[in-house]
Amino acid sequence: MKTYICEVCGDAYLGDEKPKNCPFCGADEKYIKKGNEAKPVFKEEVNLDDLTRKNLEATLALELNATALYLCMMKKSKDDEVKAMYKRLAKVEKEHASIAKKFLKVDNVKVPERECDDKDLKNFAKTISLEKNASNLYERFAEESNDENIKKFFIALAKVEKEHIDLIENYL
Repeated sequence: MKTYICEVCGDAYLGDEKPKNCPFCGADEKYIKKGNEAKPVFKEEVNLDDLTRKNLEATLALELNATALYLCMMKKSKDDEVKAMYKRLAKVEKEHASIAKKFLKVDNVKVPERECDDKDLKNFAKTISLEKNASNLYERFAEESNDENIKKFFIALAKVEKEHIDLIENYL
């Protein structure tokens, strides 16, 4: 068994083979390195200029909102597969919020309460809208960043959010 560490979230995966995606934040396998080779982006020195700070704060708010929405959707669904999927998405989005908190050096941020629909199809549409908005924002935030570690973070998140869209579209 080997230890692999995600350079986006810093979490360790234990296994014989490197995973295709980080099981914690969803980052692509290119961000997963052998334990002694990994350099998690939030542990590196970063330049938090005003725009970067604003973009990270927006990311934190967006990811906490997504976490709350997905937890609501999980509770309201009557389908066990959909419940499990939303539970997993909530964990991934909460991990994204956790990374933003590490960059911003803030603590004690709570997941807000959110309302959602009772119907899975309406929640799927809301999820796609939310994920499209997030991926577009993160692509823009990556372009606006002058720091390579922040840029890497936003590029990874944009791809993960696009994969969430693909996941939901498979349910439609």
